[in-house]
Amino acid sequence: MFGFGADKTRMITRAEALPGRALPIATAETHAISGRPRKAPVPDGMAEALVGMGCFWGVERIFWQTPGIWLTMVGYAGGFTQNPTYQEVCTGKTGHNEVVRVIFDPATLSYDGVLQRFWENHDPTQGMRQGNDRGTQYRSGSYC
Repeated sequence: MFGFGADKTRMITRAEALPGRALPIATAETHAISGRPRKAPVPDGMAEALVGMGCFWGVERIFWQTPGIWLTMVGYAGGFTQNPTYQEVCTGKTGHNEVVRVIFDPATLSYDGVLQRFWENHDPTQGMRQGNDRGTQYRSGSYC
């Protein structure tokens, strides 16, 4: 299932992607650290960004420690498989990127400040990896 032996640094095509499922995977209603609602609309006055900088757990921690961050959420973007599981993404056969959705207060942290953390906390020149993590899901990405 994890794609051992496969070249996980080659982007797949839509035709090669796993099919996925119509219904979203069940997720927690609130964030485990902040207790804030994960599925509510972005609060008035807040802004959001979506970034891929390698393993989403480490990226999320970088943003937790940044003043002006209201909420972070990990997930997947940029792929073909509908509602993929973690195990499916690990195969390299979904086309997805591990990302963090960052909701922030622009009065405290500007979008430029979010991008500064993006550029200063990973190496986009590594291609389909970050550090020891190797695969298309670890590619660099900023989604608008």
